[in-house]
Amino acid sequence: MWTPATRRQHSRAGLRYASDLTDAEWRVLEPLLPAAVCRGRRRAWPLREIANAICYVLRAGCTWRLLPDSFPPWRTVYRWFVLLRDGGVFETINHHLVMLDRERAGREASPTAAVVDSQSVKTTESGGPRGYDAGKKIKGRKRHAMVDTDGRGLTLDNHPANVQDRDGAPPLMRRSRRSWPFVELAFMDSGYAGERVAKATAIRGKIVRKPKGQVGFAVHARRWVVERFFAWVGRNRRLAKDFEASIASANAFLYAASAIILLRRIARCS
Repeated sequence: MWTPATRRQHSRAGLRYASDLTDAEWRVLEPLLPAAVCRGRRRAWPLREIANAICYVLRAGCTWRLLPDSFPPWRTVYRWFVLLRDGGVFETINHHLVMLDRERAGREASPTAAVVDSQSVKTTESGGPRGYDAGKKIKGRKRHAMVDTDGRGLTLDNHPANVQDRDGAPPLMRRSRRSWPFVELAFMDSGYAGERVAKATAIRGKIVRKPKGQVGFAVHARRWVVERFFAWVGRNRRLAKDFEASIASANAFLYAASAIILLRRIARCS
């Protein structure tokens, strides 16, 4: 809960923008970014300013062209975003930070249990793959997330909203085996029941059903951590809707939002 002590701990006062990286956060992030090459033209802009600009776009929800003049030119920032996106750097950063944060909390670096769920969000006129989720009455995309039992994002994916959960989960679970091979158990809701999910990988799915006689809202055991994860990343206005024309960009911003949560947590504790 918010107390004077926690407000001081989470304060971003003194920064140019609240989305900027602190010195402690940059010390954690810098080794995970591409190093400067020895040949060719030198970088005209510090990589820290590029990272600050990407964080600003994610947090403020503005378009690339509306970046303030205090950042590098928007074309430079966008070019770096595409390079990091296509190189899988955002996913790699998130992977390393998850392991660091788990070790900081006294747990094994690689989890053995996870929680899987999806979130349907609207898209805009940007175009790209989309569909209609008849259950949520939303035309757009689904964000599929596999998190550990504390809510850290492990494997994240976007796909059209008309893809059912039982069809969208197997590709997500198969992708997770490369980075998280020790996951043996995944908690899910009843939308994932069936052989498609059960036989997709070696991960054993456990269905957490609603309590009998439930009326109104109720917190479900195990499943609530993935809902909290969606709430955490939803603080970034770029994720209020899916504004991206490509699935690759949507995945990159989702991994970036997950990584920022872990980055700030690790930096505060260090």
